[in-house]
Amino acid sequence: MVLVSAMHITAGIWVNDAEDGLIADIDDWLEKLAPFRRDYRHHRTGETNGDAHLKSLLVHHEVIIPVTAGKLDFGPWQEVYYAEFDGRRPKRVIIKAMGE
Repeated sequence: MVLVSAMHITAGIWVNDAEDGLIADIDDWLEKLAPFRRDYRHHRTGETNGDAHLKSLLVHHEVIIPVTAGKLDFGPWQEVYYAEFDGRRPKRVIIKAMGE
């Protein structure tokens, strides 16, 4: 299996269909559930990225992908997506292969 993990608290990683309409729907959904607002308590720290933290919680920060016969075992339309919801600093992703 392969673990793919965002190394930042305002990023998310998920597996889903690689269809443009769905990607736009996911963006809209995240913005509806966690819009930018000035009144997040987190902003009292001087940061202004409270929405980015909430969006990361919604899509999570890591996925595990099965490996079969040395190949990633995706469904027919599955792809791994990375999203950075804050976008201000360089980011990292860690990929660890385990087994086989």
